[in-house]
Amino acid sequence: MRNLTQEALADLTDVPATSSWVTNGAVRLHALDYGGHGLPALLVLPGITSPAISMDFVARALAEQVRPVVLDIRGRGLSDEGDGYALTDYAADVEAVITGLQLDRPILLGHSMGARIAAVVAAKSALRGTILVDPPMSGPGRNPYPTTLDMFLGQLDEARRGTDADEVARWWPRWPRREQELRARWLASCAEEAVAATHRGFEAEDFFDHWPAVPAPTVLLYGADSPVVTAEGAREAERANPRAQLTRVPAAGHMVFWDNAGASLDAVRAALGSMLGSIDNHVEER
Repeated sequence: MRNLTQEALADLTDVPATSSWVTNGAVRLHALDYGGHGLPALLVLPGITSPAISMDFVARALAEQVRPVVLDIRGRGLSDEGDGYALTDYAADVEAVITGLQLDRPILLGHSMGARIAAVVAAKSALRGTILVDPPMSGPGRNPYPTTLDMFLGQLDEARRGTDADEVARWWPRWPRREQELRARWLASCAEEAVAATHRGFEAEDFFDHWPAVPAPTVLLYGADSPVVTAEGAREAERANPRAQLTRVPAAGHMVFWDNAGASLDAVRAALGSMLGSIDNHVEER
């Protein structure tokens, strides 16, 4: 059962963003819009157990370059649950948000599950670019996703009974304290079926079915210590999509932004600068 405490909802008062709502069929989707008049939109897609507010520190750090919009993926945060959690369901939600919020050819930034969703959208939609951060490369005939479903469900059980930052720190000791506190308060907003179905998708749906069709400009960021994007996986990704730029973030595991915020955000800023610069040059040439 999903729940949010008054304390969790109060966190939103400290976030410099407004709530926006879009409907895709029967599913109401919530996003945090950080504004930025005249700036290109950056649509941020979080991971399997990360509500939109968990990416607040990322959005704030990028707000001078772009207009960040962070989506509560269906079944997380303030967004409704859905009757499906396949990549195609998630991608349809993203397309509805792009249309509903009138985001003109946004850049997509996805972490983990969000990176897989971004790849599906990018393969068939007109975007300014994509930044995929440590996408799960598990799938049929591949090594399993390294975090088991039981581990995810164990954390959800703790959150539903009432966890705290100290307990979260046992799972994620390298995270900044604020991010541990936010996870303690917001993890219970994630629906168990959304997490379980997505985890099944990590094994049943192959990232490499979509990755080769992702057009340039695209950047794949991965943690140097990540068990999700291994050195072998990075080499396969480079071969499968030679248009992509691969960037290795030092001193980071799968939770790249949380493990090494400085280096990962610098890498994203550089990627955005390159993408936006190439767009400006293209406009001038025309």
